[in-house]
Amino acid sequence: MTGRGALTAVQLREHLLPALERDVLLVSDSHPAYRAFARDAGLSHAFVNLRAGERVRGAVHVQNVNGYHRRFRQWLARFNGVASRYLLHYLGWRWALDGRRIDSPERFLRAALGIFNS
Repeated sequence: MTGRGALTAVQLREHLLPALERDVLLVSDSHPAYRAFARDAGLSHAFVNLRAGERVRGAVHVQNVNGYHRRFRQWLARFNGVASRYLLHYLGWRWALDGRRIDSPERFLRAALGIFNS
């Protein structure tokens, strides 16, 4: 999560760059912020132009991200709105559920309380 408003290369540099390996291939949609970010960071970049109807170009696609975003939005709808400042907490919660990292109510409660031993 980069914050509110339109996506910028500055936000990507601040939030995404620390999480990337230097030899990564950044795959994105054709948003100009990704192009500027990749160029400035010296990253390889491939993109698909979703607005032009391009969904896949060889092995390059963003469907996993789009699918995760769709699942996250559907799951989040049950909360009837979430304050932006708590969005990272909900992302963490969803990450734990998606990967079956937390598989019982007891484990969820332990994780919420910071108790990680069995």
